[in-house]
Amino acid sequence: MDALRKDIHNSDLPIVCRSCEARHGGICGALTPEQLAELSRYTTRRTIEAGGELHGQGEPIHSYANILRGVVKLTKMLPDGRQQIVGLQFAPDFIGRPFSTESALSADAATAIEVCALPKAALDRMVNNAPDLERRLHNQTLVELDEARDWMLTLGRKTAREKVASFLYLIATHIDPSQAEVMDFELPLTRQDIGDFLGLTIETVSRQMTKLRQEKVIHVENNRSVTVHDLSRLAEIAGIDC
Repeated sequence: MDALRKDIHNSDLPIVCRSCEARHGGICGALTPEQLAELSRYTTRRTIEAGGELHGQGEPIHSYANILRGVVKLTKMLPDGRQQIVGLQFAPDFIGRPFSTESALSADAATAIEVCALPKAALDRMVNNAPDLERRLHNQTLVELDEARDWMLTLGRKTAREKVASFLYLIATHIDPSQAEVMDFELPLTRQDIGDFLGLTIETVSRQMTKLRQEKVIHVENNRSVTVHDLSRLAEIAGIDC
């Protein structure tokens, strides 16, 4: 394994992969330089502005993507047009389900994003021949399942104050995994979307954000720029055991 880590950082890597930070934590981290070289023959980098769609619910799946930068929101729509944000994905998350033929969710750019897109057929073929890649994809699915269960607890049992604090903690720790006590970040969702994600009204979201600001836990500028002054305190308010 140590030899593999060493190889993955040497000059055998495809040029497009050498400066890509996402490959260390994404699915590409499970591939050898030779496998990366093969995969890079099919990949393309795409930049999508906020609001742009990666794929829609019910559409045939033709490609997958690794998030290199930005935040993607996942939504589920009911037959009558009502929709719910059911998840957020960050770099270096993988978007898509290998061997599925149809997308169960819509994936849209919550912020401007950059992704590394690859054809479905190429990755499905590689998964069959790369056990480490299959395990990496399986592990991400399990992580997403655990996060979905945690979020069910947030939505079903937490107060409005705890929900808003949980959302801010989620964004802070995914955008900056260092978990420093003081963090600065841009909210990837509008107040309307935050309310949709948390099952709260816009007014309730704004009221709870104001209370957290008054308590000097956070500072907010222009409705989107957030500074967390005390991450441990935010986690405590959210009911999260760090």
